[in-house]
Amino acid sequence: MHEYAVTQSMLKLVLDEAKRVEASKVLEIRLVIGDLSTIVDDSVQMYFDIMSEGTIAHGAKLVFRRVKAEFKCRECGEVFIKPATGFDCPKCGGLGMPTDVGREFYIESLEIE
Repeated sequence: MHEYAVTQSMLKLVLDEAKRVEASKVLEIRLVIGDLSTIVDDSVQMYFDIMSEGTIAHGAKLVFRRVKAEFKCRECGEVFIKPATGFDCPKCGGLGMPTDVGREFYIESLEIE
């Protein structure tokens, strides 16, 4: 459900920027979403489709780029991409802790006319 609020904020940022540069239409919005953010692409798309009705962003294509979650081993300091299961370091088997990589949610770029 938090996709509603983040989509609402994202749309406001897009419309504010489009207004600032006097755009007539938003064609594409590129989003970066980290795997640990728990944001679901389909939910963002659904809310965007509803919220953008009647705006210059209506019909814009959303392009999602996912960022894999990065972990750092507490034992040896190895930085690694989270395995499919568990949080074990591939180098020493120690417990990996999440870093900031993989928590992203931001607008990478806009295509406007």
